[in-house]
Amino acid sequence: MERGGPGAGRRGTIKGRETARLFGSWVLLEGSSQMPDGTVHASLMTLGFDPGRGKVVGSWVGSMMSHLWVYEGGLDAAGTTLTLDTSGPAMDGSGASADYQDVITFEGEDTRILSSRQRQPDGAWRDLFCVRYSREG
Repeated sequence: MERGGPGAGRRGTIKGRETARLFGSWVLLEGSSQMPDGTVHASLMTLGFDPGRGKVVGSWVGSMMSHLWVYEGGLDAAGTTLTLDTSGPAMDGSGASADYQDVITFEGEDTRILSSRQRQPDGAWRDLFCVRYSREG
């Protein structure tokens, strides 16, 4: 998947490291990577199941922005794709809010794909980025 916005159509590789750990019934995913401009990016994703809502809930925060992304979603029937709905600032600089989805697809035990998309005014989804995570060792 290619990014939308500035640099659209470009593909690249950014290498980083992520640590996953259990915290009670929560999964914590802490990552870091060096961006093309040399800055270091750090992020923390939390995911867990809320039995009261019957949904997967969580959050994502990154060192490059001030918004806390709050998730709610669920797994597909096959148990291989987790779709997380969230909302946050529109990427057009207007100050408006927009709907987003982060979609995590599990490809076996050692690989997962995270893709992010933004709902457009016409209701269509615009792909923003795609990241492949692979377990080492």
